[in-house]
Amino acid sequence: MARIVMKFGGTSMAGIERIRSVAARVKREVAAGNQVAVVVSAMAGETDRLVGFCREASSLYDPKEYDVVVSAGEQITSGLLAIALQAAGVPARSWLGWQLPIATSDAHASARIENIDMAALDASLAAGEVAVIPGFQGVDADGRVTTLGRGGSDTSAVAMAAAMKADRCDIYTDVDGVYTTDPRIVPRARKLKKVTYEEMLELASVGAKVLQTRSVGLAMKEGVRVQVLSSFTGEDAPMADTLPGTMIVGEEEIDDMESQLITGIAHDKNEAKITLIAVPDKPGAVAAIFAPLAAANINVDMIIQNIAHAARSTDVTFTVPAADLARSIEVLNQGRGEIGFGELVHDTRVAKISVVGVGMRSHAGVASTMFSTLGERGINIQAISTSEIKVSVLIEEDYTELAVRVLHTAYGLDAEDAA
Repeated sequence: MARIVMKFGGTSMAGIERIRSVAARVKREVAAGNQVAVVVSAMAGETDRLVGFCREASSLYDPKEYDVVVSAGEQITSGLLAIALQAAGVPARSWLGWQLPIATSDAHASARIENIDMAALDASLAAGEVAVIPGFQGVDADGRVTTLGRGGSDTSAVAMAAAMKADRCDIYTDVDGVYTTDPRIVPRARKLKKVTYEEMLELASVGAKVLQTRSVGLAMKEGVRVQVLSSFTGEDAPMADTLPGTMIVGEEEIDDMESQLITGIAHDKNEAKITLIAVPDKPGAVAAIFAPLAAANINVDMIIQNIAHAARSTDVTFTVPAADLARSIEVLNQGRGEIGFGELVHDTRVAKISVVGVGMRSHAGVASTMFSTLGERGINIQAISTSEIKVSVLIEEDYTELAVRVLHTAYGLDAEDAA
């Protein structure tokens, strides 16, 4: 008997017929003799609708009450799925975050899971019940409902799998796995059978939308084997344990890792570039720029400091999430006197292109291939950042799709049998 966590996203839960389809898939796992916990998201679009209500009620809403409102979507789908399972002859009950409980920090709208009490859930699973758990929600030390931030149901599922010591955490989405790049841009993109935690973490952080970054980091920390697969397959589709999707696993499960140079290419258009012109070239100047941004919880990615001008000043360029651009400009202008920059220039028509692969550790020339390939197509590189298994560049947004296509080919990632 295996313990399985099955997580279904908003598109999988978008309406009663789809919920019945999810119930049928869960029933198959139960019939195979597995103990099953299911984590569900709200119906597609429901969380946005609830957020809109909060903003309409007050632009300065209380985050605690915001969490009460936006967590309602998952409460509805967990109850509906339990009803559908019972109607299909499968013993099931829903467990809200406060009922287990799923203990979190008190950072409302972005809480972090601290502990999951498994006593009641273990007894329920042992009795043959399917546990249906709303993702995205928990409870703080004061008994207030909390939410984990957008995409938090993925994190809920991985945390539940870790607490249950599950054999596998299956994340059902509207895609059938992790690809070498976005197949809408590159039809010859290949679906990957296995990806390491580190690679998936990098891909998620640089634009791949398959899994929430926090969920991948938690899976790596806890050693949870995560599988990404599609919920939109017929009832005659293979069982999940025949590995129809992509497994996210530790490096020890990847065969012949050194021969796999690049795993995937990601792109992200949700970037904004800021350049501060004529920053004084003196100790502490850079700290004066980035300390207030950090205090405002604004993540800075790529950073370039130019060679000092004759007037002992320099230009500093960096990127922030596009959604944080206005706030970043406000923070920097407030600190203009201390920073001492002459002018602030920003640009939102940029995109970040990243190549990711654990093979970079043992192969030279990855960055060179990237730079020369883009240069041959006349694509100018505006900024660069690297890690041990990733190289990212900032380019003009209009060249995004061309860059992804030519790099996918340059690294030999095209599928040979694709049309």
